[in-house]
Amino acid sequence: MRILAIDTALGACSACVLEAGAAAPLAQEQLAMERGHAEALMPLVERVMKGVEGGFGSLGRVAVTVGPGSYTGLRVGVSAARAIAFAAGIPAVGVTTVAACAAPLIGRESGRVIAAALDARHGQVWFQALTAEGKPLVSLRQVSYRDAARAIGAGPVSLVGSAALPVANEAWAIGLDALVVDDAKAPDIAWVARLGLIADPQSAPPRPLYLKAPETTPQDKARLPRR
Repeated sequence: MRILAIDTALGACSACVLEAGAAAPLAQEQLAMERGHAEALMPLVERVMKGVEGGFGSLGRVAVTVGPGSYTGLRVGVSAARAIAFAAGIPAVGVTTVAACAAPLIGRESGRVIAAALDARHGQVWFQALTAEGKPLVSLRQVSYRDAARAIGAGPVSLVGSAALPVANEAWAIGLDALVVDDAKAPDIAWVARLGLIADPQSAPPRPLYLKAPETTPQDKARLPRR
């Protein structure tokens, strides 16, 4: 099967076409950007598809990053993936950004926790931790850098993602063995494609995934007394 993968969730606009079982994409392109994904995506996809024999008709599936990520970026990517899949009569699947960032480390970091930490701004991070074999240890959540480090447990931990260094700083502060493996602003688009090939269309729909910071309530002592 041949898959088109799209990512506009974070700090890049990316697309690639990958054949199942191939070591490298048939064609790919990535543009680093914080804004402007809507204008850049379809021309980029068209350039990628021109490098693939058979064009859109040769595709068997479309994969897209569904978040967490920027509100506008997610909607741009998901809308494009759905439209391409509908026009080609093929399924579309969603891949989380944290999974795509963590995937290259699965099976390579023996005995270490694998944690993906993506910058959610304002001191917050989108965070998930896995075993070296890829089993969830800490569910996907939006927390502070400090709370992310504390959620890791005893470690040791290998960190990836745009907020890997700030979380590592907090981990070092509490005595954890933490290693920053990669702090790229966006996942490798080839890994989005690989995860898309094994995803189940029924359980991994191309639907935006949004996370909120935990709700807080004022302490009793901060409340004004009733009259």
